[in-house]
Amino acid sequence: MDSHPAPPSLPQAPVGGLKTPLVIACAGFLLMVAFHAAYGYFRDELYYLACADHLAWGYVDQPPLSIAFLASWRWLFGDSLHAIRVPAAIAISATSFLTALIARRLGGGKFALWLSALSVVAAGMLLGSGRSYSMNPLDIFLWTASLYICVRLLAGDSPGLWLAFGAVVGLGLLNKYSIGFMCAGLVVGLLLTPGRRHLATAGFWWGMLIAFLLFLPHVVWEIQKGFPSLEFMRNASQIKNARIGIGEFILGQFDGMNYMNGPLWLLGLFFYFFRPEGKRFRPLGWMYLVVFCIMIAGNGKVYYLSASYPVLLAGGAVFLEIFLRDHSSVRAWRALRVVYPALIVVMLAVGLPFMLPVLPVERFIAYEKALGMTPKSEEQSSVGVLPQYYADQFGWEEFAAAVAKIYGKLSPEEQKQCVVFVRNYGEAGALDFFGKKYGLPPALCAHNSYWMWGPGERTGNIAIIVGHDRLLQDNPNDLNRRYKRVELAGTTACRYAMPYENGRLLFLCRGMNTTFQALWPSERFYI
Repeated sequence: MDSHPAPPSLPQAPVGGLKTPLVIACAGFLLMVAFHAAYGYFRDELYYLACADHLAWGYVDQPPLSIAFLASWRWLFGDSLHAIRVPAAIAISATSFLTALIARRLGGGKFALWLSALSVVAAGMLLGSGRSYSMNPLDIFLWTASLYICVRLLAGDSPGLWLAFGAVVGLGLLNKYSIGFMCAGLVVGLLLTPGRRHLATAGFWWGMLIAFLLFLPHVVWEIQKGFPSLEFMRNASQIKNARIGIGEFILGQFDGMNYMNGPLWLLGLFFYFFRPEGKRFRPLGWMYLVVFCIMIAGNGKVYYLSASYPVLLAGGAVFLEIFLRDHSSVRAWRALRVVYPALIVVMLAVGLPFMLPVLPVERFIAYEKALGMTPKSEEQSSVGVLPQYYADQFGWEEFAAAVAKIYGKLSPEEQKQCVVFVRNYGEAGALDFFGKKYGLPPALCAHNSYWMWGPGERTGNIAIIVGHDRLLQDNPNDLNRRYKRVELAGTTACRYAMPYENGRLLFLCRGMNTTFQALWPSERFYI
């Protein structure tokens, strides 16, 4: 006999209380969409578009779902900035509304519902994910959807929902591995609480089987390719990501989630661990703590934890509503129902230019300086006048034009032989996307999935090559080992781009003493 019988299902707020959260979610969507074309294509978007031309069950740096979705969406709506970014905005807006649904299932009323929806729209790491297409906004949505199902299960709804949970988690794993950390945290939380009874149900294990079967094709792909993603993640953690201390990581959570949201998600943790109304949902608190520790141990970036916050914000909103209801006789506490959401909105307004490109670039730089903010990279690379997430939206078409200028001076016969070799997937994606109108050949690149796509058929006897080093004298030392003639043919120029993309040296090389096909196996660069 089960020593922990299922608790009775909790009542929910009336459906009418969802109108305001829906309006808030729609307002967030319109806000994101309004500024989608303000700057340019983000580095990763250009890479995603290239991946969408090479559909597979996996890529070096990601599972296949976001790429397959982009390929389908692109086929239907094209690949303009607005077209490819709409899904990201939809995912974040849906997350806002789902957070209100979580609050509702936790027992929250109208105030908790609309406050939880507002807190998501006001969170920089969440709203900012909707400014460009990537796997991250879909990851945030799938985390929130799976946790909503989990909340329903813990609230006493049908155990059959574990099947839906497994399906969402399976899709989440096909999108980004990090949802696996959420599952690990939930299992720990279930084991440490009376919720462990779920682990003994058939529904739970059928749900896990569904997740595994959905994820299996990608696992097979990884095995066939020699687990390239493991190599990528190891290199990214050890070489690429900037090392930050635990204090800086914690501060980054408050900064990235809106400082005024800080008390709310902390109250959410308190709600799950210490309030009687949150007792049955305690596995969610453990989930957050486990994922937090995993991110610290793995040298994760600050934003890696962002998908875990909607469920905390929902819990905090419910706790605050209960507290204010219990202290409604005190005028100061009654005023907090208006003052606190207003402060969240004020902080949103102050931080909005750092979340979305609402300001022209020069005005943003001036605003940044006025606030005393210094751009900082979460990777081991320097930044210029813009934060990396904005700087990587500049310079790509100029880069393609600079290469095309060199390519256009070649004779038709030379153009048929010429290859263009670049140093990272951003440069390669830019050439493949913008280079079409210049008649450029497909880019060759040894970075991540570009290496898997191979060196093509051209030998490289004539090549336009992006210099490996920024110093002019260091590049011929590298290129002269392979070519008889090497000449500096051009440079890139874009003030707003990342510093290592500005002033890149472009060399025209002739007379190769080997072939790209022979060199390719040793060129692999996964990071």
